[in-house]
Amino acid sequence: MNRTLSRLLSLSMVILGIGTAVAEAPAEAHTLLYQGHGSLRIVTREGKVIYIDPYAGEGYDLTADLILVSHAHPDHNAVELITHRSDDCQVIYNTDALVDGVYKTYDLGYAKVEAVQAGNNRNHDIHTCVGWLITLSDGITVYATGDTSTTDQMAELGERNIDYAFFVCDGRFNMDMDEAIACAKLVHAKHSIPYHMAPGALFDQARAELFDVPGRLIVPSGEEITLE
Repeated sequence: MNRTLSRLLSLSMVILGIGTAVAEAPAEAHTLLYQGHGSLRIVTREGKVIYIDPYAGEGYDLTADLILVSHAHPDHNAVELITHRSDDCQVIYNTDALVDGVYKTYDLGYAKVEAVQAGNNRNHDIHTCVGWLITLSDGITVYATGDTSTTDQMAELGERNIDYAFFVCDGRFNMDMDEAIACAKLVHAKHSIPYHMAPGALFDQARAELFDVPGRLIVPSGEEITLE
C-alpha cells in the first residue's frame, strides 16, 4: 500500500475489521491521492473522504463520505471497489448532476461540488458527461476534467483561480496532448496536472513530461500530495 509521509503525519488512523482504515481525527491539511488513470481520492482536513471516478490503482480502503462519477464508462464507474461507506455517504452520478441541461451544485459543508461541462465528439456525449469542480472548506479548489475535449466553460473556469486542475490527454478517447496544453493555459490553474494519459495505463512519465504548461505538476500514480 503506497502512502507518503505527509499522510502519515496528517491522519490518525484506526484499523477496523480486515484491512479497513477510517480517519480517527481531523487532519491538519487536505490530501489528494492520484490512484492512476482518471481516479482520485481526496481526504479533507475534516477527515471526509471523497472518491472521484473510482477504477484504477489502490487506496480504496478509507470509508467513503462522497463518491463522484463523471460518466458511465467502466473505467470511471467502478463504485463496487468502495465497499466501506459512511452511513450518510452520497454517490453522485453524472445523471444526477446534469439534468435537462442543468449542471447542479452540491453544498456539503466540508466541500462544495459543482458539475461542469465535459465531453467530445468521439466517445463522450456532452449532454450526459460531467467534470467536477470541488471547493474545499478553506477555499482550495480541485478541477477534474473527466473525459473531455475543450469545452465552452473552460474560459469561465479560467476566471475562478483554480488551485489544482487535472487534464485528460490520452489522444485516443479524449483530447490529445496539444489540446490538453491549450486547455490548461485557458484554465490557468495554480497547478496543472496531466492524467488519463494512455488507455490501460495507470501513469506514463514520458507522456506526462510532454505536458509543458506553466505551473505543471507531475503526480505519479500512487502518490499522495498535500493540497495547500
